[in-house]
Amino acid sequence: MARQPSRFDRPKPRFKPQARVLVLCEDKKSSLTYLKEAAHHFRSQAEVEIVHCERNDPLSIVKEAMKRQNSFDTVYCAIDRDQHETFDAALVLAAENSEKVVIIASYPCYEYWLLLHFQKTRKPYASVGNHSSCDLLAKDLRKKEGMSNYDKGTSVNLFDALIKKLPDARKRAEEVLSDAVKDNELNPSTRLHELIERFEQLGTLQLLA
Repeated sequence: MARQPSRFDRPKPRFKPQARVLVLCEDKKSSLTYLKEAAHHFRSQAEVEIVHCERNDPLSIVKEAMKRQNSFDTVYCAIDRDQHETFDAALVLAAENSEKVVIIASYPCYEYWLLLHFQKTRKPYASVGNHSSCDLLAKDLRKKEGMSNYDKGTSVNLFDALIKKLPDARKRAEEVLSDAVKDNELNPSTRLHELIERFEQLGTLQLLA
């Protein structure tokens, strides 16, 4: 005789368990705030920890990611190319030593992702005089509607302010990255759209097959 289900039997889970994700940000101001707002928007903050690990150079950030990787399914390192001397070494270390550590790089910096909300551009950014490539990019960003007061330290609610432009930014970022890889010239480009996509996935319950 088949066993009759008991009212005390546990129901079988319907959804896949969510992954645990850590995001280590080079920047403890603008990009950190923006990514926290993005995770909250997609309701993925319960599965995502986003922190500044008190490290500012890419190699140290990757080393910190490797120390923490056993506690997470994936550790993302959101870093800028900028003028960091350890940038290339950080990419090599992550690629050769861990499948869990993923680099989310922006060339030259995070502000390029913001600029893509307004336009697609492949104009390279390089330092001129006392102005870094990121200074010059931020200058172009401030010319855009609603961005004249942009400042790294005060960009609160920026994700919500740009939410209507997010689909265009994601599309442009994909196109630019494809062109950059094909041309072997990553300045400018970004992979931040991949992290946004991950937040969106984590915020959506996945049914078991």
